[in-house]
Amino acid sequence: MDWRTRLLSRFGPGLLVGITLANWIRLLRSQQWSVDLCRLPRFALITVQSLQNSFWQARERSRYALALKDVVVQPPLFVLGHWRSGTTMLHHLLAQDRRFSFPNAYQVSFPHQFLTREAKELPRFSFFIPRRRPMDNVELNLVLPQEDEFALSVASLKSPCLGWVFPRHRERFEKYLTFKEASPEEIAEWQDAFLRFVSKLQWRDNRPLILKSPPHTARIRLLLEMFPQAKFVHIHRNPHAVFQSSRKTFQIMYDWHGLHEPQLQDLDDWILRQYREMYASYFEERALIPRGHLHEVQFETLEKNPLDEMRRLYNALELPDIETAEPDLRRYIGLHSHYEKNSFVQLSSELKVRIEQEWKTCFEEWNYPIG
Repeated sequence: MDWRTRLLSRFGPGLLVGITLANWIRLLRSQQWSVDLCRLPRFALITVQSLQNSFWQARERSRYALALKDVVVQPPLFVLGHWRSGTTMLHHLLAQDRRFSFPNAYQVSFPHQFLTREAKELPRFSFFIPRRRPMDNVELNLVLPQEDEFALSVASLKSPCLGWVFPRHRERFEKYLTFKEASPEEIAEWQDAFLRFVSKLQWRDNRPLILKSPPHTARIRLLLEMFPQAKFVHIHRNPHAVFQSSRKTFQIMYDWHGLHEPQLQDLDDWILRQYREMYASYFEERALIPRGHLHEVQFETLEKNPLDEMRRLYNALELPDIETAEPDLRRYIGLHSHYEKNSFVQLSSELKVRIEQEWKTCFEEWNYPIG
């Protein structure tokens, strides 16, 4: 673990680095100001940063309000799939096509001010960013594609990812995975925050957006309300591997983002429940997607033959001809051909059976072996 990783895991503001003071106070009030003593340095840093964020949000609004008023967002391409299913790999492959755009890590971290501050702040913040992600050794920097869910977390305060910040209260944020139990006002607030963010991205770079966030897998109805002509690619992976990798990832997320001491005793239950709820919604709503606007990818096949699978994807979704993007795709694939995945302790027989029972629909849907 290098010094950057140690610093951010102990003191870094994590997910809330881009929150404004008003939203920070609002969030703390909703959680009864629940911050553990050992997390006070993180609390203090978030508070200081929120003051700066509020100042630059006001400047950005005054400067760009008129320019953003009439922006028309082109139909996005959404990358769907549970955490640790290969969504990052697929997102990065799609991002090699320069005819598309995507939100980068700085933009999703600072959704209120990136039009104004990105160019000036990138060097400063980049100095403190670890060179690899702590959960899987994937390259990490502020200009690479990143999940728009992080922007929505601080802009709307409606995301299951906020359970990483307040793990003792994570059940309070679970309804924002599917929004099926959210009020109309909450849905409207989330959609407004989403549209503001993607409108800024569209204004800055007038190309179709590739948007990737695992929770979107459970929100197809809402996404189609906003973007009726959107296209979707869903990636799935052997559920046993997804569970093992998710367990490690969420342990790290609690450490990097939490204002509570980690709550791990029921982590397995939470992972099982979240995955089950995500795919219940996905299987229920995917029929709403217009024909030809959804494509399924298997992670194991994409990993083995990435270029062939990308050709199939482009053909299925009728994207622009892939030949234009092939040189960049080949270069990216070559650079990452020796990447080594994580290894995990073998699942106990009891837990393996439980995963197969609770996620049975997914094993059957994608023909993964049971037993």
